[in-house]
Formats: sequence, C-alpha cells, structure tokens
Amino acid sequence: MSEPVCAPEAAARTAQPARESNIEAIVAYFESGIKPHDSLGELGIELEHTIVHDDLSPVPYSGEHGVAWVLAKLQAEYPHATTDLHGDLLGVARPGEAVTIEPAAQLELSAGPFADLVSAREAFEAFEQHLASILSPVGERALTIGYHPTAAARDLELIPKRRYQFMNLYLGAKDIYGPCMMRGSASTQVSIDYTSTSDCLRKLRLAFALVPVFSLITDNTPRFEGAVRTHKLVRTAIWQHVDNDRCGLVPDVLDPDFSLRRYAAYILDAPAILVPCRKEQWCYSDRTFGDIYAERTMTRAEVEHAVSMFFNDVRLKTYVEIRPADAMPIPYVIAYAALIKGLFYDAASLDALDALFANVRAPDVEIAKKDLMAQGYDAEVYGQPAGRLCDKVLAIAECGLDDDDAAFLAPLARLIERRTTLADLAEAEAV
Repeated sequence: MSEPVCAPEAAARTAQPARESNIEAIVAYFESGIKPHDSLGELGIELEHTIVHDDLSPVPYSGEHGVAWVLAKLQAEYPHATTDLHGDLLGVARPGEAVTIEPAAQLELSAGPFADLVSAREAFEAFEQHLASILSPVGERALTIGYHPTAAARDLELIPKRRYQFMNLYLGAKDIYGPCMMRGSASTQVSIDYTSTSDCLRKLRLAFALVPVFSLITDNTPRFEGAVRTHKLVRTAIWQHVDNDRCGLVPDVLDPDFSLRRYAAYILDAPAILVPCRKEQWCYSDRTFGDIYAERTMTRAEVEHAVSMFFNDVRLKTYVEIRPADAMPIPYVIAYAALIKGLFYDAASLDALDALFANVRAPDVEIAKKDLMAQGYDAEVYGQPAGRLCDKVLAIAECGLDDDDAAFLAPLARLIERRTTLADLAEAEAV
C-alpha cells in the first residue's frame, strides 16, 4: 500500500517525472545496507586529528612539512593513494584503513569495520604512534580535540579539493559557522549496521534521540576561534548555524510513521551545492537534487554523492553513521564505540532505549541541545537531570556488553560519574 501524498509532494511529482524512480533508487541504496543477523555487531570508527606545530600554531596542507608531506610519508604504510586532477595528494589507504583530509587538512583515520574493540584500539594506537614518528622530528603533533585551539577558521588554508571550494563558498554565505565547521572542527564518528528496514529506522530514531547525551559526554572543545569558549558543546552550536537544509535533525525522523521514502524525499528536495560534471569533475549548482535529476533515474554513484552532501547529527548511508561526538583521545574513542555497541547491538538495550525515549520529538531534542550548551550537566534533558539520564544510558550499554567490552567504558564512565567533560577538565587546567 502506498503512502498518502501531500500537495507539495504531488506537485513535485508533476514537475519531476523521474521523482518516483529516484525515491525508489535512494530507498534501494539504503536497503542495500541490510546485513544478516549473524554478521551484526561490527563498528566503523572515524577519528579526525588536528595537526599543529609544537606551539599549537596551524600546520597547513601545503609547504615544507605540511599535511601533504605527512600524507606522502604515510604512503609507505598506506600504499593506495588518492589524488586530484592536478596530482595533489588527498588521501592514502590500505585494506581496512583510509587516511583522508578534511577541508583545512584535518587528518582523518577511517577504520574497520571492527568485530571487536581490542582490534579497534590496536588499529588507532598503531596509527597514532606511526603518525607521531613522522610529526615529532619536525616539531609537529596531532591533537584529538573538537576545534582548533589557536586559529580562527577563516585563517586556515583550504585544501586543493574542488568539492570543498564550492562548499566553502556556499556554506560561508548560508550561515555564520559554515567555515568553522569545515575548517576548524574535528569529530569522532561511529557507524553501525542494521538487519532490516524496521531495524534501520528504529536505530536511526534512537540515535537522533541520543544526540544530546552523546554531545554532552564527548564534549572536548574548550576553545573556539582562538579564544576560551563562551558556552559548552561548542560543536553543537556550530552545527546549528551551518545549513538547516542538510544539518541537525532529518525532518520528522522521530515520528513513529517515518519511512525511508520520506528520507529519500528529503534528500531530493535539498539544494545540491555541487554535482559531478565532465568538464571540471565538480560543478556548482543551487538546484535541488530532484530538479537536477527530474528527467532520469539517479545512478548509485549519484545517490551516494547526494547522501554525502548531508551532514545531519546522524546520517544514513548503507549503515547508520552517528556523528555528534567531538574528536577525543583514543581511550575515550574506544569507550564511546563500546557505548554505542552496547546500546545498539543488544535486543534488551534497544527495548530499554525505546522505553526511555518513547515520547521524544524534534522540539525536545532542540530544547535539550540549547539547555546543555548553557548548563552542561546542570541542565535537564527530556524532563530529567542530564546526569541522571547519562547514568541510565550508561547502565543500558553496560548490560548490553560482555565483561571484556564493558571494561572499555571506564574512561567515559568516570567522566559521567564526576559530572564533567574533557572540555571542562581542560578549562580547569588552563586556569
């Protein structure tokens, strides 16, 4: 049985003859990520590093001992290289691990999927040890922190990637913090699998409800634009002023009747910013994806690109990508991965989360973000003290893990118990 069609959707179908086939193409892309039950439990982890000199001043992409040089040094261990049309090195990889760069040359390791947390910890520790062996002799180091500690975003060099040049122009004009998100910030992202459409939508909804909690317990941004922060959860504020067409909550995602078709329609109705083109590889466009592909069905590669142009707190690809956490030191990254594993890969945990967040809707999430930015652990979230809610979430995760995996939660558990964050501790040390 087809879903009811509202008037705007009906008008869009008239103006876009291929709209229905494009909705089906996007839904098919999401459904292609469905995994069998017996393979469930793997995690993908991404951690962005801010490269600085020993005095904490920025290390740009270009120049002597710049990040391009760092990538070239890494290539001995990561032999598969990605370059642009002009030969600029943009990433290196080996099976299971890819090193890429963000708009201002933040260095990201994407690794996994991991079936166990020990392997995840070993992979990230080995990478950072190797990276330090390259950086230390030239007076540089890699920070795992949510925002550049000394620089203003607009002063940071943009890497030579055409995609980012268009995004910088578009997002810079869209709202005040587009360049800050692109150039100054750094995050931790964890990805999880799903076993059916209903499992996908359930995990998507619960992950969005958990965003304020995740943002609080992983807050690691004590400075913003070269100065001491003026409120907590800095990256939450940044994302609220980037582009509401493609950030924050997916519209209606917390509604019980939300569907993959509605997610697909949301993608089609947003401005593209850039699209693949033959002449320059990427071309700017402020038309919506639905209008660009109004006359034909999108290819899988075009769907993948369209999905990649959304930066919601939780993003659906062929997995659920949970995105609100700041970059953190490895013990906290693995603790966060353990938390997510315990919450989303255990049936009883999912049931407990359903009960805990049954009545949460979009306005509640936005209010929670606002209050947490102002008050941190002193805020109320969804009608209860933030600390108490964090305790409940942690307890649910612990019950969803075996003893070995539960031990990895300790770094975050200590912060929650003390009602403090890494950013709070850094502020206290700086006084």
